[in-house]
Amino acid sequence: MPVYTYITVNPDGSDGEVFEVEQSISSKPLEKHPENGLPVKRVFDAPNLNTEYTPGKEKSLSDMTRIKKAGFEVLEKDKISGKYFKR
Repeated sequence: MPVYTYITVNPDGSDGEVFEVEQSISSKPLEKHPENGLPVKRVFDAPNLNTEYTPGKEKSLSDMTRIKKAGFEVLEKDKISGKYFKR
């Protein structure tokens, strides 16, 4: 569920306490603070979208060119002896 940010509106019209509420998208916005009953207004923030790991953008851990470019050596395990050797 999304988390929405609200600000209470003080009796003099100034902004008061900032708080967050987890609500369903289909829920109506709050009109009053759930604890103290003061009127509230919703604050619209920029969404936090992480696109680094979305399909098509993920970085493969098996990409040998990327691994070698980063300075790592690739080792393989011998199935018979169980020892590792450089590729």
